Amino acid sequence: MDEQKKLEHQIELATRAAALVRDESTGQRFRSFAEELKRKLRRMMRRGEVRTRAYALWEHAGRPSHRELEFWLEAERQIEAEREERKGTNGS
Repeated sequence: MDEQKKLEHQIELATRAAALVRDESTGQRFRSFAEELKRKLRRMMRRGEVRTRAYALWEHAGRPSHRELEFWLEAERQIEAEREERKGTNGS
């Protein structure tokens, strides 16, 4: 099972457990755990998105040596700018 599917499965189990337990504090701990796993999953998916974009930028630039960090940071900047633009568009 790949890491993403494993996290999705754990989120599902924690969410189900939170709904089934009678003790509110235990339910809250399960809900908190599920939220923590969701954040981890989003970070993992974002890294994959940045990796793909950085690789495309690197290829487009002719595959120069020793500039990995430059392309990674540019990919992060572009993706973040796109997210902010979508937020602005959805908020209007």
